[in-house]
Amino acid sequence: MKFNHMAQRVAQRHFDKVVQMFLGELGFVLLRRTERAVWMRQPGTNVDLQFNQSQTSHRDADKRASQVSFLSDTPRQDLENLAAWLRSGGIEASVGSYSDREFYLDAPEAFVDFVVEAMLPELADYGVEA
Repeated sequence: MKFNHMAQRVAQRHFDKVVQMFLGELGFVLLRRTERAVWMRQPGTNVDLQFNQSQTSHRDADKRASQVSFLSDTPRQDLENLAAWLRSGGIEASVGSYSDREFYLDAPEAFVDFVVEAMLPELADYGVEA
């Protein structure tokens, strides 16, 4: 088997706005859309991201352990910019940190089972060729 994509849940009422953020603010391209889901890819990567619309309001207490993660030289600032973009669209969003090198963006009304993480590129230098 070969790894293809990851799927996360987005609240139905904020689905289009979150998809718009990934397309417009993060440069993803839309691969496919159905009535309840989208598949997207960021150019230069080889793993796809699927978002599924969800009507659930239940969120796990440890939701921050499930991320859609990005590398960035300015991770906190990049997430602060996305948080401001979401807030300007009426979605409450905040940025927190795991450490001084890795940060997360949460939009509790929109992200059902994940947060958006940004971390310094050095954290993905595993010293292993894959």
